[in-house]
Amino acid sequence: MSGARSRKNAITEITNRAPKLVDQTDPLSKIWATDVFSLSAMEEALSKNAFKAIKKTVQTGAELDAATADIVAAAMKDWAIAKGAKFFSHIFYPMTNVTAEKHDGFIVTNSDGGAITEFTGSLLIKGEPDGSSFPNGSLRMTNAARGYTAWDPTSPAYVMHTANGATLMIPSVFMSWTGEALDKKIPLLRSNKAMDTAAQKVLTLMGETEIAPLNSSCGAEQEYFLVDEHFANARPDLLLAGRSLFGAAPAKGQQFDDHYFGAIPARVQVFMQDFEDKLYRLGIPAKTHHNEVAPGQFEIAPYYEAANVAADHQQLLMTLMKSTAKEHGFLCLLHEKPFAGVNGSGKHVNWSVGNSTQGNLLDPGSTPHDNLNFLLFCGAVIRGVHKYGPLLRAVIASAANDHRLGANEAPPAILSVYLGDQLESVFKDIKAGKLLEKAKGGLMDLGLSQILSFERDPGDRNRTSPFAFTGNRFEFRAVGSSQSVSGPLVAMNTMLADSLNWIADKLESVIAKGEDKTAAVITVLQELMELHGNVIFGGDGYSSEWHTAAVEERGLKNIPTTADALPAFKDPDVVELFKSTGVLSPAELASRFEVYAEQYILSIEVEAKLVVGMASTRIYPAAMTYLNNLASTAANLTKLSVSIGQDSLEQVASETDTMMAAVAKLKEALSIEEFDSVEAHMNHCAEILCPLMLEVRNSADSLELVVSDELWPLPKYQEMLFIK
Repeated sequence: MSGARSRKNAITEITNRAPKLVDQTDPLSKIWATDVFSLSAMEEALSKNAFKAIKKTVQTGAELDAATADIVAAAMKDWAIAKGAKFFSHIFYPMTNVTAEKHDGFIVTNSDGGAITEFTGSLLIKGEPDGSSFPNGSLRMTNAARGYTAWDPTSPAYVMHTANGATLMIPSVFMSWTGEALDKKIPLLRSNKAMDTAAQKVLTLMGETEIAPLNSSCGAEQEYFLVDEHFANARPDLLLAGRSLFGAAPAKGQQFDDHYFGAIPARVQVFMQDFEDKLYRLGIPAKTHHNEVAPGQFEIAPYYEAANVAADHQQLLMTLMKSTAKEHGFLCLLHEKPFAGVNGSGKHVNWSVGNSTQGNLLDPGSTPHDNLNFLLFCGAVIRGVHKYGPLLRAVIASAANDHRLGANEAPPAILSVYLGDQLESVFKDIKAGKLLEKAKGGLMDLGLSQILSFERDPGDRNRTSPFAFTGNRFEFRAVGSSQSVSGPLVAMNTMLADSLNWIADKLESVIAKGEDKTAAVITVLQELMELHGNVIFGGDGYSSEWHTAAVEERGLKNIPTTADALPAFKDPDVVELFKSTGVLSPAELASRFEVYAEQYILSIEVEAKLVVGMASTRIYPAAMTYLNNLASTAANLTKLSVSIGQDSLEQVASETDTMMAAVAKLKEALSIEEFDSVEAHMNHCAEILCPLMLEVRNSADSLELVVSDELWPLPKYQEMLFIK
């Protein structure tokens, strides 16, 4: 079947398709966390002493003894088997943005040839996948393959159901035989520990006597696209690269602003409800879903959780989103820019820190000017973003996210902090050496008796800021939709730890001179603002004036591509940051640079090969067939019509020749195999391959607008975005 016929048949199949019916009648109270070995489930299954020990480990990170691990393992096995599980798997998070699993059966055989189930504490605690077969940045060679997974009891185990059965999933860390972190979870746990240690020092100096362990929290707003599987299967670029490498803009895109928060298509609504029921059974607190700005784009946002659990849940959410979409006949696209000309997808990471005794330390309360703990922690964030802005850009760097950052849909590639009017005024006062009371936001009164008045927030929001304060947390808006939240959380926790250590040293010195707490805080924050206040910006982050002022007047860095961003991992200040806090050794940090650089290069090269293949074997034949049809028709037309036909012939021929000439240059650029360094290879991808791919695309997209619709082999944007 030709590509064009396949495309037409896909439209017919989709328009005749009814939504998949799913039973979603069970109330939330009945399904919530039913497949999670939660603290409440453990309390029922364990002795009092064993439960007390595991609860302390979960809540405070206290060490768990081997005897208790055996008891927990036996109870976990019985609980999982009762839910139909015959296998267990340590689930872990290698240095990619996806999860990894190694499944083992509970089965053991005895001398009589019979089979029994067994699951000991040692099996729960440790697994052994191949450490050299995952991206590891030269930490493991092929001949040094051993790697370990180890149970993380602070993130709950759960049972995953599929059509063929159930498996007990055990969240785990992943390390080499020599002890280096090969995953995203170990650095996250270490960063939280470093932040807690530094925060305890600051709070102690502020006179706090009861200080519970501090934890960072995370709530990630996940954007995504849905494309019908019939269209997706006819697009090799969507299947292999996650984005459309060709496609002319439709007559209607998002310019009417009619999709954002619009009525959700019935078939999509059924998918969302089925997906969220599965999340609820796994204890993932999905809170919000809606249509996003671009046609075919949607969002789901969970409630806030402890960062480690939230990171695990984010990975599980992405996995479930894709598998559930497939059940409903969709391909779920998490690529940051799957369609040119309409908004791409981000993952806004909402982040705060707190504990059970002091509460949320990034909550200013109603009087931020006299909330000294808040001012210190907020100041620490300001310092961290200014000092380690390139690191924050590096942890969100990818070939996909490069298409968003700096465009008029996502924050720019310049890291700045937005505080809002009231809070920015507070820090300006601090810089001037004083603290003045600030007005509240005021009453919102519309003059309509049926609409209740309410207190407006003291500051507006700024959607062009990459790092914005949003009332009681910071929102890192530049994270890509396909990315793990662990990398950004590690960077934020670690930079906060470093800044809190700096603040603690300064505070201790000032207090030792006899100043009271308020005066000491103003003195320390005044110095902080003098050094780092340039990072605060409340204006339009998209404006050309800001881009100029940020670099030339404020000394901030504009880092447009991943090739420019990843070398930040080699910066001596960044190496020292991770080393001094104990989050990543120099070797572990270097491995991240190698892995992320390799992923960037491979992503670009896969796309380039797809461009060559699709242009040569799909678009070129369609264009040539149309040319032949035009030529045959033109020979029989009147003189006037022949002139018009000749114009069309020349246009199609010219664009086809231009496209294939660009294809030839792209093939030649792809053939280069030797580079002086990884950086040189990345720059080749960014500066040579990407522009050549765009050159091929421009001609192909022009051809799409003139070649007969009956001949065009690829599903078009207007079909993929609007037919659901």
